[in-house]
Amino acid sequence: MGAARKLQVSNMALAVKLALGVGAVAGLIQQVQAQEAAVSAVPVPKVEITGSAIRRIESETALPVQVITREEIDKAGVTTASELMARVSANVGGLTDGASINVGGDQRGFNSANLRGIGTSSTLVLLNGRRMANFASPGDDTGVDLNNIPAAAIQRVEVLLDGASALYGTDAIGGVINFITRKDFQGLELNAYGNKTQEGGAGKRTASLSAGTGDLGRDGYNVFAVVDVQRTGALNTSQRKFIDDLHIAERLPHLLSGYTSPANIRLTGAQFDYLQDHGFTINGKPITGRTINLSQPNCAPPANLYLPKGTGGADACTYNYMGDTELYPKSDKVNLLSRGVLQLNPDNQLFAEVALSRSKTYYVGSSARVTGAINYKRIPELAKYVLDSDVASADDDTVGDVTLRMRLNEAGRRTSELTSESQRIVLGLTGSAGGWDYDVGLNHSVNTIKDKDTHGYVLYDKLLKGIYDGLINPFGPSSAAGVALLDSIQVNDDVRHARGVMDSIDFKVSHALGALGGGDAAMAVGGEVRHERTDFTPSALLMSDNINNDFAPEGGRPTSDKRSVQAIYGELLLPFTKQLQAQVSARYDHYQVVGGAASPKVGLSYTPTKTMLFRASAGRGFRAPSMSDLYRPTVFSSTATLPDPVYCATVDNNYADCADAWNTRRYSNDKLKPEHSRQYSLGMVLEPVKNASLSLDYWNIKRTDLIGEIGDDVILGNLAKYGNLVHRDEDGMIDYIEMRKENRGAQLASGLDLTIDYRGVQTAMGRFGGHLSGTYVLQSKVQNNVGDAYLSNLGRFVTDSVVQRWRHTITFDWDKGPFSASLSNTYSSGYDDQNTAINTGDGSVVAKNRVKAYSLWDLSGAWQVNKALKLRAGVQNLLDTAPPYSNQAFYFISGYDPTYTDPRGRRFFATANYAFK
Repeated sequence: MGAARKLQVSNMALAVKLALGVGAVAGLIQQVQAQEAAVSAVPVPKVEITGSAIRRIESETALPVQVITREEIDKAGVTTASELMARVSANVGGLTDGASINVGGDQRGFNSANLRGIGTSSTLVLLNGRRMANFASPGDDTGVDLNNIPAAAIQRVEVLLDGASALYGTDAIGGVINFITRKDFQGLELNAYGNKTQEGGAGKRTASLSAGTGDLGRDGYNVFAVVDVQRTGALNTSQRKFIDDLHIAERLPHLLSGYTSPANIRLTGAQFDYLQDHGFTINGKPITGRTINLSQPNCAPPANLYLPKGTGGADACTYNYMGDTELYPKSDKVNLLSRGVLQLNPDNQLFAEVALSRSKTYYVGSSARVTGAINYKRIPELAKYVLDSDVASADDDTVGDVTLRMRLNEAGRRTSELTSESQRIVLGLTGSAGGWDYDVGLNHSVNTIKDKDTHGYVLYDKLLKGIYDGLINPFGPSSAAGVALLDSIQVNDDVRHARGVMDSIDFKVSHALGALGGGDAAMAVGGEVRHERTDFTPSALLMSDNINNDFAPEGGRPTSDKRSVQAIYGELLLPFTKQLQAQVSARYDHYQVVGGAASPKVGLSYTPTKTMLFRASAGRGFRAPSMSDLYRPTVFSSTATLPDPVYCATVDNNYADCADAWNTRRYSNDKLKPEHSRQYSLGMVLEPVKNASLSLDYWNIKRTDLIGEIGDDVILGNLAKYGNLVHRDEDGMIDYIEMRKENRGAQLASGLDLTIDYRGVQTAMGRFGGHLSGTYVLQSKVQNNVGDAYLSNLGRFVTDSVVQRWRHTITFDWDKGPFSASLSNTYSSGYDDQNTAINTGDGSVVAKNRVKAYSLWDLSGAWQVNKALKLRAGVQNLLDTAPPYSNQAFYFISGYDPTYTDPRGRRFFATANYAFK
């Protein structure tokens, strides 16, 4: 029997066992209930709070939990989980559509959360308290794609701002985000949303339909479904005036491209010397560099510019791709959430939940670039010279050929279609019997990624032949035959396909243990068995290495990896007195191959008065390496432009000669150990007056055995220690830099979370209220290896990211009768820029810059027309604030940091909600 067949049989057997178990539990519950006397007293409703497995009367706990309600989501005018998380001050450096704009690259289309800025892989995202399959594409980040969260069905979001490995597992070091949907719904509800930007582009339209029937108390069942459809338009650089205001061509010419139309010619050293010796000139001036363009200084603007300090240099042209790309992709999203609940008896329910989603994101970059070749005799300006002489052709690959760096405008802009699909089915039983609260569930979750090249990518071999034969003109419009050739070799292929599957069975039971001074003590016990599998299949065409600008990764291959995870945990709630309560929990996780570890935690809360609470917690955790960390094939890539100290020492540190984008090889490591963490928090909650409350929490996280690679800039900056990772050729030049996943060093992060709530205060002008949620980071730093100094990215862009010192969201609310209004502000403090990019044309380093603070104001107002109809309208980015200038060189987008800024500008939205109940 094959492995796949065995897995199917195993899963089927598991499902049958669970079904029998659920049936047995249901029968037992019915017997117990039949024997119990009817209880006339109505029990106090209990809820389960994120951060605890014990149901209790809702109140403040020993762990800080931030709750975002449906009403707050509506006021902000956001329609996706990713947009919502951008407003959470503790979420730093998550993956977004804006940051994923590029032409190729890992995990494009992935939207993620990143609590505390310690990594997407350390933030656990749940849907109704249970896991979802992670984004399937292999890469450095592991987590749930926020595109797969059914946004229209969200009732509230609970953000646990404290490590919770002791309850939820190894990927909860940074915290837990629990998206909670409606549990039951009756009637019919229609919601329509429209968003239009002031300058055009990136408009959005959404519609959702909610329908449900059945009253649990009266009918014994409820079934409902929510369908949400969204479409967002693309945003091109030409549609935003702030792009011109950034003056990217003047400030960052070295970050632009040397692939132009008309094509730049890259001479060999011998060709350059020969032409210089024979008096060759362009526009009456002798050439000074090996890259030339016969059209300069005209250079076919506006996309192609004459920038002597640009990538093309003083004798050629430079292509400004920031004038010819997209800032925000077009996307289509469809989500369905359906839930059915059967009330078996007053205390027990059988439920099933189905969540389906499909998100399509359309990426459009600049037109393709190609390094081609042509015989010099086809170029009239060069044909009168003898470039095929022995002297001129001394270092030619093919005698008489010159190299072209050209832009394929006639092939169209590079366009890709990224589809992320998710299916999640949960079947469970929940309730209470014999004084025990319980919840058991079977979870089948799948994420599928399809990455398709649809236009602008062409077959490489036929492209090169078309250029060499003269059908495709590098210096102007091609003939009809050349255009026909480009059309005939366009690629339309699913180049990458990934699928991740997670199957799990989980349970938890809780029970009162007996009375203590402050009430009943309680315990909870739970466990989980989980099977994870990921499959990555590159297409045959991709692996043929014949797609221009989407070449096969060297060493790339299909992969199929799987593992099993088992976990068990327990929790004690100990109310010693009315004022003092303890929460003690511990979990043991075991990962196949990697091994296991225990994660204990203790929390204390002390309430000396009804208006004052003090809380503290401390715990340990661990994070198992992802399957990409363990088994991913070698990735061949390159660094940013960095100096090689060895080479620089031979050329008087002239960066024009000794800085380059060096080749790298990035290796996974199947010998990785888990990361370990310890975290603690101290906080207080005050209610100084009836309508106001304040909470302040200090948090501190340390991770050791950190899984990661030593940064290429760190390696080259400390060759005495890491020189063995730099592989050189026989001439001493860098061949490649080795970047291997290892358990290295440590990470420290600490800070303060502040929330202030001012609830509705009635005045003659209406009721007023407000809310502030802010995070002040005290430290954020990484030790790349044991013994190394810590490197801080707090208020400073380092390698690939920055953690801002202060971030907040403030909301001011007003309502009177059927009318209400909300004014909100999201803010990120300024920071020191990357300030390391090198211009290889003249060897200069980018001018130092400090990125300004980023502050956005939103305004909305609502009118409850009648019981059924509610209208809302608003303005997002009220002051039309543009992203602040940044010289960062890590992301494809230049001129600003796309990870936390929004290029859409001022936009207007309106919603209409009609409910039949």
